[in-house]
Amino acid sequence: MTAGVFFAVLFAALLHASWNASVKHGGDKLQSMFLMSGAQGLMGLAAALVLPLPDPATWAWLAVSTVFHSSYKAFLTLAYERGDLSRVYPVARGAAPMLVAVIGIVLLGEKLAPQDMVAVALIGGGILLMARGVFAHGESRTLLPFALASACMTAGYSLVDGHGARVSGQPGQFVAWMFFLDGMLFACWALWHRGRGAVSRSPRALGAGVMAGAASYGAYAIAVWAMGHAPIALVAALRETSVLFAVLLGVVLLRERPDTGKVMAALLILAGVVMIRL
Repeated sequence: MTAGVFFAVLFAALLHASWNASVKHGGDKLQSMFLMSGAQGLMGLAAALVLPLPDPATWAWLAVSTVFHSSYKAFLTLAYERGDLSRVYPVARGAAPMLVAVIGIVLLGEKLAPQDMVAVALIGGGILLMARGVFAHGESRTLLPFALASACMTAGYSLVDGHGARVSGQPGQFVAWMFFLDGMLFACWALWHRGRGAVSRSPRALGAGVMAGAASYGAYAIAVWAMGHAPIALVAALRETSVLFAVLLGVVLLRERPDTGKVMAALLILAGVVMIRL
């Protein structure tokens, strides 16, 4: 991996953590996610309009992917309404690859190498330590099921998107339509859940939403580009430094509790995810 690719992937990890911090920092988490998702959707539509229409076999994968992505954002929004960025993000981000590994064992009959078993144990231990911090510091316990549900949706779209992009034969086309359809579906859920209260009338919030949407789209685009210039496993592992970026942004910018247990849990999760990706 060249230095250019290395720093580009680190920047993508920072972008991913940053849009999560933007949503968490917003006065109303649902409004922030609504604006971010809408910006993503418009960017996806702009890209989709200059690309060929997906073939019939691709639409089914797009439909399933859209449900997973919108559910992921819905659960993540509900988790951020109840807990810190530096608590929610490592759980939601770290549990997903562990779940993919477990699904591979249980449903696909795959066998884990010793390194993978150690990785799963590290992630599990980190998540348990994060959960212990929730109970020890009197935080809302309801953040945990929503963060874990978000991780389940991430595992789902990770499996579906890989197959869907291969079926389409054009990853850029698949991603563009997925972001557009996801933006529409999430908007429908947000309006059903909150009504007109899901829509912010603040110009400042609108600007933050557009920037968060651009950060999310940019993070994904950089990762896809990097995987064409370096081993996919190394790119995937390096992207997980976003866990540490999220903890740092939460503590420094959002003034969240910087306790040792939280940092140690994030490091365990990061170590496990890197091992399972390599």
